[in-house]
Amino acid sequence: MKVPEAAISRLITYLRILEELEAQGVHRTSSEQLGELAQVTAFQVRKDLSYFGSYGTRGVGYTVPVLKRELRHILGLNRKWGLCIVGMGRLGSALADYPGFGESFELRGFFDVDPEKVGRPVRGGVIEHVDLLPQRVPGRIEIALLTVPREAAQKAADLLVAAGIKGILNFAPVVLEVPKEVAVENVDFLAGLTRLSFAILNPKWREEMMG
Repeated sequence: MKVPEAAISRLITYLRILEELEAQGVHRTSSEQLGELAQVTAFQVRKDLSYFGSYGTRGVGYTVPVLKRELRHILGLNRKWGLCIVGMGRLGSALADYPGFGESFELRGFFDVDPEKVGRPVRGGVIEHVDLLPQRVPGRIEIALLTVPREAAQKAADLLVAAGIKGILNFAPVVLEVPKEVAVENVDFLAGLTRLSFAILNPKWREEMMG
């Protein structure tokens, strides 16, 4: 069964809600409560979870720590992922200082082509030249945060693929051409702002999307 992309996004939301409930000392929850907090229907919650198995007990609901653990496993957060940043300009540097990667993601490399940046210390490491990617990626780094200018994005992606990267979080406003076995997630701020402008002008559409 094919899992819709929107369902994965909602699972992430459910997980964050469960983490908050657990922090509040809540031991049990229900699809109704999860749906209310996630702004979707209880049916949608049950449907999203059903893609991956049977969870909870009818009339009893879900045990918060158990469902949280299951969702972390589904989303691949029960392990440590090695990250690198390629492109140490303003955005890359800001991401290097970001404290919220959590326990499942660890920054293990920083890369650029600018000789003035290479060798500069950053977050317990140093910025290295992208030519070293083939030596640094294998066995250590699975995911790259790509923060280079648009015109340099495809070349940087090619270098990452050749080095053995498994996934790319792409901040450049360009569609990358990569092999199908390499996962790409695009972060487009302008597209997000455009969706917001459309949603503001079309409240009925927004209500339908929220269920």
